[in-house]
Amino acid sequence: MRSHLLNDTTAESYRRSVTEGIERVAAKLATTTRPFTGVTVDALSPRIDAIDLDKPLLDTAAVLDELEDVYLRDAIYFHHPRYLAHLNCPVVIPAVLGEAILSAVNSSLDTWDQSAGGTLIERKLIDWTTARIGLGPVADGVFTSGGTQSNLQALLLAREEAKADTTAQLRVFASEVSHFSVKKSAKLLGLGPDAVVSIPVDHDKRMQTVALARELERCRREGLVPMAVVATAGTTDFGSIDPLPEIAELCEQYGSWMHVDAAYGCGLLASVKYRDRIDGIERADSVTVDYHKSFFQPVSSSAVLVRDASTLRHATYHAEYLNPRRMVQERIPNQVDKSLQTTRRFDALKLWMTLRVMGADGIGQLFDEVCDLAAEGWKLLAADPRFDVVVAPSLSTLVFRCIPASVTDPAEIDRANLYARKALFASGDAVVAGTKVGGRHYLKFTLLNPETTVEDIAAVLDLIAGHAEQYLGESLDRAS
Repeated sequence: MRSHLLNDTTAESYRRSVTEGIERVAAKLATTTRPFTGVTVDALSPRIDAIDLDKPLLDTAAVLDELEDVYLRDAIYFHHPRYLAHLNCPVVIPAVLGEAILSAVNSSLDTWDQSAGGTLIERKLIDWTTARIGLGPVADGVFTSGGTQSNLQALLLAREEAKADTTAQLRVFASEVSHFSVKKSAKLLGLGPDAVVSIPVDHDKRMQTVALARELERCRREGLVPMAVVATAGTTDFGSIDPLPEIAELCEQYGSWMHVDAAYGCGLLASVKYRDRIDGIERADSVTVDYHKSFFQPVSSSAVLVRDASTLRHATYHAEYLNPRRMVQERIPNQVDKSLQTTRRFDALKLWMTLRVMGADGIGQLFDEVCDLAAEGWKLLAADPRFDVVVAPSLSTLVFRCIPASVTDPAEIDRANLYARKALFASGDAVVAGTKVGGRHYLKFTLLNPETTVEDIAAVLDLIAGHAEQYLGESLDRAS
């Protein structure tokens, strides 16, 4: 079994195995004609359940054949131009190369003696990102597993920086369409059930700063502590961007930590055309970025950034076996001093490879393309009487629903849209997401693939309308 260990004696075996795997994936990518096969849970589960993990196949080719049957054939392929559902981007080749390298070398980014150059590369990328944001000369940060962890760490720092006698006094303010991780983080941080104050949004799904000011004043009046305001630069449902400059003014006035959740909108940091849409982000105390959303990186690749590096001390714990306190005096850079994680992948390498091959403008141009595509999609939807579209896109998201001409009952329209999404997914022809707006069911395009065209959008809209009409026709047949 030692022949399977990756080392100097097995380098050639490693090359053959990985090449064989890459060839399988490349062949699949080259021949995939739909984003999904439409396989059901009931059809796929027995194939996986039948595999006896205590009886290895002992042959890489046989295992890859099996993998084709239980995974590769039925995977949902985000690179396909008609995958339009969630915040999943197609990935760029330099980042995939980085993934292959980091997996093989397997550095752990917790301490210098496990990563060396990896530590410095990650720190360089953190400095690059904080400079793009404009956080200032003492900014810092660390890579994380994703936006949820980044938001959690940011709110942890905000809690520790807040001046309160008890956590019961602390309040966090976020828009009603902010990410669920804000409330989840508050619970994990031991805050009370009323800790997160939901702020209403305007017609464009942006936080109403008048309402925020009112709630901050009420907080002060009641002797509570405004621990943090979470502004969103790219909401999950709408891609909306809160008014960052106005929120920054209120945070300064009320002494509240300003966190910007830019997990989605961080692509604008590299944008050639639309960077001004996140003006004001430079005034944040902390920022979440998800490179694996709008920088076209494989999962996972995320970071939390802070204006003041000293605030990261709230996540620091010194263990004698790992990062004893004396290492700080010896100026040994241990990233675990900043992180909620201990063992941590060298995910920064993927972004490093991307920037060194493509450059920031290359990434930004791709993100600008999907923003432009969303604007064209908006025009298409707004001109089509079959659909009701909610809001003009700030980034690359479109929320809409089919409104059949023959139906006026909102509940029946809800059912038609739910059916259309389910039927479309089952067909495998396209994948779209869904959400609720005003208690009603809507559909959602999250456009993150520059290969998607206006023609693709039009074709998927026709499919949705067709499935909705089919449902309503069958519904009428059942009722008659």
